[in-house]
Formats: sequence, C-alpha cells, structure tokens
Amino acid sequence: MAEFRGPFIHSFTCNDPALIDLILRKRPMDFPKSPRMAAGLQPLLGNSTFISNGETWLHQRRIIDPAFEGGRLRETFPAMWDATQAGVARLAPLADGADIDIEPQTSHIAADVIFRTLFSIPIEDQIAAQVFQAFREHQDAQPMVNLGGLIALPRWARFHSRQVRETARRIRGLIRQLVSARAEQIDAGTAPDDLATKIMTTPDSQTGRIFSQAEMIDEVATFFLAGHETSASALAWALYLLAEHPDWQERLAEEARQNLAPDFSAIRSLPLARAVFRETLRLYPPVAMTVRQCRRPETLRDRKAPKGAQLVLSPWHLHRHERLWDDPDGFNPARWETENGKTCLRDAFIPFSAGPRACPGAGFAMIEGPLILSALLRAYRLEPGQERPVPIMRLTLRGKNGIHIRLTPREAKERTAKQA
Repeated sequence: MAEFRGPFIHSFTCNDPALIDLILRKRPMDFPKSPRMAAGLQPLLGNSTFISNGETWLHQRRIIDPAFEGGRLRETFPAMWDATQAGVARLAPLADGADIDIEPQTSHIAADVIFRTLFSIPIEDQIAAQVFQAFREHQDAQPMVNLGGLIALPRWARFHSRQVRETARRIRGLIRQLVSARAEQIDAGTAPDDLATKIMTTPDSQTGRIFSQAEMIDEVATFFLAGHETSASALAWALYLLAEHPDWQERLAEEARQNLAPDFSAIRSLPLARAVFRETLRLYPPVAMTVRQCRRPETLRDRKAPKGAQLVLSPWHLHRHERLWDDPDGFNPARWETENGKTCLRDAFIPFSAGPRACPGAGFAMIEGPLILSALLRAYRLEPGQERPVPIMRLTLRGKNGIHIRLTPREAKERTAKQA
C-alpha cells in the first residue's frame, strides 16, 4: 500500500489482498468507480455498466447478467467456433516465417467473435467492418494511461483529443444503426436468438423496464471494449509468450490435435490452453489498472482516507507481487496446480475484477481464449519476432510498437522434419 498527496487529490494504491477483498467484494457500494477513470471513457461508453455506479449500475446488471449465464454460453459456442476458424484461415497468407505484428490479427478475430455472438453477423458485414476499423483508430488515438495524471490532475483538466471524440462519435453512430435494425427485427418477430436480442428484450427483474436504444448503444460499446479489446490484448500476449516458450507451445499444440472439436464439451478437454490463457492474464492483464473512490471517510490499514480519496487497484502489480507469488515474473502455466497458485488464484488474481462488479463476460472470455489459442496452435508454429514487445496501457494493455512473432504452417514444418 502506498499513499500520495497531490495538489488536487489524495490517493492510495492498494496491493494488499485484504484491501482488495474489502473494496471489491465485501463493501463494493462504498467504493464506487472513480469519475476520474470514467472521464476518459465517457465519449465512447456514455454511462454504461463499465463506469456507472449506484442504482444505474444495479439496473444495468440485472438486465445484462442473465445473457451470460451458463446455458447462453453453450448457445454462443458455434458462433465462436466459426469466428475462430475464419481467423485461422485469414492468417494463412501471413504464415511465411516473416516478422508480423500479431495484435491487429488477434483484434480481427476477437471482433469477429463479438459481431457473430452479439449480432449474428460476421466481421465482413459492412457495418461490422466499419466499427472494427473505427475501434482500431480509437485505440491508437487514446493517450497512454498515466498513473500520475490520474491521481494528481483535477477532473476538469482531462481533455479528449479531437480524434478521440471523432472516432467515439463514429463508433456510436455505427452501433446505433445495428441497434435500430435489431429493434425493428424484434418488433417484427424476426430477430435471431443471440446476445443482442436477449439483452434488448430482458426486463429489469425489479422494475420491469428494458433498455432504451440509447442505453443499449452504451452497452454495445462496452461489449466491444470489454469483450473485443481485452480479448485481443490477452490473445496477442499469449501468442508472444508461447513463441518464447516452445516447450509449452508443443504441449498445447498436441492437446489441440487430440481434443479440439466443434463441440462445447470439448472445452473441458483443453486444460493446458486454459492454464496458458490464465497465466497470460496474470502476467499481462488487459485492464492493468482501475480506480475506485471512497464514498465516505475510511480507515485503510491505519491510514485515514478522506471522502473522495482515489484508490488505485493494479492487477499488473498485484499479479507480480513478490510477497504473494512464487516466481512472480516467470511464465509457468503449471503454477495453477500448486498450493501457492491455488491460494493466489483465490486471493490475488483479478483480471476480470472481483465481487459484484466482476466482468459479466469472464466465463465467455475463458471459453473464447483457450478455444482460439488451441485452434491457432494446431495450425501454426510460433517463433519470436526480432523486437521484444514493451507493454503500455491505453484502453487495454498493448505493445508499444506492436507484438511481433513469426508464423509457419505446422504441418509443413512437421513434414520437413520427418523428411530430414
């Protein structure tokens, strides 16, 4: 734990599992999301569940959570599979051993998953393609997240560049077209039974109210940020780590050859892929930092935190804490079977946050990630690129100059090895 006193704000960084538990699980309503963090996302997300608080957030979650229940995940699996197979095929022309930035490719696959599961359209759809391109431009336009800026500057000092405002406006306009078209289909009784239809027709269990189109636009923008950008980030880092660790790469590829199938039950037969994906989320959490705020004066580990104090929670630091983890900076997917790994999984692992505000799509991500990794590793062998990636935080954790690896078709490599 550390304390900072700036000219405009009093803040604390909290890397103690007991404090994390207090803030996220035991008393989450006393520690709402900080308006300072929200300010940077509002042009894109409006007042969606990702940044809202209080009764607004409770209303949103009562509608959204049922869409991600276990049975619904089984129903979305065929769309995930189709997007994955399309992504494997799309990489074939790039699998010539040349150095490539894999981030745009994982973004493409993750976006395709979102479009197919949310709106039953592939990324080749005209509007879907435009949303995807605008999201890439929005990501590039976002400044790097600076901890000093978040804890020191007053809220009114945070400005958005013209490009950020313009790309956000364009994304929301395109999403409005998708939502309006779906509303017409729902009224006509012709809407597909996908996530968008489920969310748009589910009433709040307490008030009976459904989302307005404006609210749905906010939430769809959030799904693209929380479901597309985060998955793309995690997949790119996972492929980099596997390129750097050929022993784990071969084990995962063999598991995929034996068990990968277009059936939801096959996910249970991919434990290595799941462990690799989880270890990637530990080392390179897509949302590397979030900020909460004290709703009233608090005492945190004998320190007085005034009302409005900013509480910085950093999965990046918590997941690499030397007092908590064995070999915290090492890539070791087998750690999850150890006592230390099991303890830290419970107490010090928060890639999807924790408690009532945990990401409702966490289960979705833990199916999508291992599935895509397995499919890619079954098809391609990975080698490190010339440049080691440097992580930076924008909307999500990215490579400063991309994440470079080399791909070659696995079957061709194996044929050559046998002939030799």
